[in-house]
Amino acid sequence: MTPANESSALLSQRLNQVTHAPHEQLDKAVKANAPFETLGSYARFVVAQYLFQAELKALYTDPELISIFPDLAGRCRAEQAMADLADLNTDLPAPVSGALRQPTKAQALGWLFVSEGSKLGAAFLIKRAAALNLSDTFGARHLGEPAGGRAEGWKTFTRILDSQQLSADEQAQAEQGAIEAFERFNVLLQHAYATARPAEMATS
Repeated sequence: MTPANESSALLSQRLNQVTHAPHEQLDKAVKANAPFETLGSYARFVVAQYLFQAELKALYTDPELISIFPDLAGRCRAEQAMADLADLNTDLPAPVSGALRQPTKAQALGWLFVSEGSKLGAAFLIKRAAALNLSDTFGARHLGEPAGGRAEGWKTFTRILDSQQLSADEQAQAEQGAIEAFERFNVLLQHAYATARPAEMATS
């Protein structure tokens, strides 16, 4: 990419472009596990969501990142996912090796981009969860609409993200971080379903 092209494309746009393939791969993996067919299968999906959000809690509570995104701490969904697991009578999973450790600021921006962007897709997922008699107050809290609305929350986040002055190296770190985030969720998703008991998967 030439310097001219780099300057003409917003960071959020570049992150969208570089994560197209891993995003598509994750979507296929989610569909393959059919998380909304039974409560048991959905519970495993929430296990993956909790593991991912719990791993990112350190980013959402990082003082340097909060200085960039003032409402960052309130955006984390680890607590909601934990409550969902309790609603579903599912034990909290043990941490999975390979979690993100001490990323650079730019790398962290890429991870947060993926986590925050997933809230847009959650608008469709919570409708599927409703068929299992779940809602943003029981079992599907982590899929609920954020305070102020999904669209407005995303616009606020990307507006701040795109205002960051990053070097070419930092931009590359952010892009790598976003790709890693999709790949990590895929790992956690496969882990969650691989550890499910057959009887649990059949629960309806």
